[in-house]
Amino acid sequence: MEEHQLPAEVKDWMGSIGCAVTLCDKEGMIIYMNDRARETHRKRGNLIGHSLYNCHGERSAGIIRRLLATGETNTYTVTKHGIQKLIFQSPWRRDGEIAGLVEISIPLPEDMPHYDRDKEG
Repeated sequence: MEEHQLPAEVKDWMGSIGCAVTLCDKEGMIIYMNDRARETHRKRGNLIGHSLYNCHGERSAGIIRRLLATGETNTYTVTKHGIQKLIFQSPWRRDGEIAGLVEISIPLPEDMPHYDRDKEG
């Protein structure tokens, strides 16, 4: 599925949220990047149609392969250019089968509150 094949309402909400969204197919080819993801990677040019494996080292490529094979998710934080981000990677499915991977990169504010709902009544 190419980016232009995504329903308009999907592109609209993904394009307007305050985090980077990148979508690849099962072979690791990038098929969608929202505006924030494009801005994040603007120095590399338009990455749609390029392989995720060319953008990652061997350790990261191994994680991508594992996620696509097993359906597991991967979540971690990273600091890049002084900004701490939460990275969430998860397979997406079409007709119940793994069709690719989505990565959502959320910038975290320095003073982000944390609420413990287990302790709050």
